[in-house]
Amino acid sequence: MTDPLDATFAALADPTRRAILAMLLEDDMAVTDVAEPFRMSLAAISKHLGILAEAGLISRERRGRVVWCKLEPDALRAASVWMQGFGQFEPIDLDAFEKYLATELGEDVAES
Repeated sequence: MTDPLDATFAALADPTRRAILAMLLEDDMAVTDVAEPFRMSLAAISKHLGILAEAGLISRERRGRVVWCKLEPDALRAASVWMQGFGQFEPIDLDAFEKYLATELGEDVAES
């Protein structure tokens, strides 16, 4: 995908990736810690993380032998601006969005 907005919405389309973003709202996490609550292989989680990183929603950093993932705070800004252009959406309150993700996805993380 060449359009960053397309990459953002494609990344957000998957419930596992949305759950990962909700987890990263709390703090940076090692890839193995991100993978822990999911019933899938580390390779599958790494693919999800790759898609999130390509979309610019997260960044990854190697610290010694451990790869850490970090939520990029302004990553959803372009998507928010695009949605506001339709006039039917209120500006996104990121605190409310965080609470929504925690509520909606918090219980489903282990089921994904």
